[in-house]
Amino acid sequence: MFAINGHTKIFGILGRPVAHSLSPVMHNAAFRHLGINAVYVAFPVTDLAAAVAGLRGLAIGGVSVTIPFKEEIIPLLDELAPRAAEIGAVNTVVNRDGRLIGSNTDWLGAVTALTAKIGLKGRHVLILGAGGASRAIVYGVIQAGGRVSLTDIDAARAGALVKDLGAEAIPPEAVDHCPATILVNATPVGMTPEVEGIPIRPDLLDRFEVVMDIVYQPLETRLLQEAKTRGAAAIDGLQMLIHQGAAQFELWTGREAPAEIMAKAAYGALG
Repeated sequence: MFAINGHTKIFGILGRPVAHSLSPVMHNAAFRHLGINAVYVAFPVTDLAAAVAGLRGLAIGGVSVTIPFKEEIIPLLDELAPRAAEIGAVNTVVNRDGRLIGSNTDWLGAVTALTAKIGLKGRHVLILGAGGASRAIVYGVIQAGGRVSLTDIDAARAGALVKDLGAEAIPPEAVDHCPATILVNATPVGMTPEVEGIPIRPDLLDRFEVVMDIVYQPLETRLLQEAKTRGAAAIDGLQMLIHQGAAQFELWTGREAPAEIMAKAAYGALG
């Protein structure tokens, strides 16, 4: 393991709030395992434009991007990778000699987590929420051959998302009649400290074969608890985090990510 010194490469995560993130635990475990002289830290952002300028000015190697900046950061970057441009959201920035390139690995993380439980081709997925993470999940499901219905209390935002990506927007009151058999929660409902929150009525969970929650604190949200009691396969939020993080690591370092080490660190941090 390297001591932090003048040659240490710095990576991090931009968000607000961001102190709860397990990305530092996960990426630092990967750096240590591979003997890479680098450190990954959380950057709580109050001014996104200033933070992005700081990435250039301080030669930060790259960052993850989380709530609420996945869409807002796009005009501040120099270039978008093709998938990030299609999705309309960025969760990864690579600094190449001062040129900031935005990518998206969320879609890959979501699809990998889902397909470990169920094939997506020809399946109908209901996604709750229309934020930056939702954009990536919608894109990934459609790329895998699935059909998507999406709902959000912000109808305009949901409408813009489906117009861009080709899914179907439904109002929250129509969820009762949606025939989807796979459910993904891409909202923060149920996150610590509001652990009793649930983004859908529990009695509607009987129809779903698989339920995934991108919230990972707590690891087993009320949504997942209720789904499991009704016989659904549950996918916790760390699965998507780990798979998208491994893809980020490879973009930043050019090295194969030690995914098992990253997973062990993330699950260990939650006990």
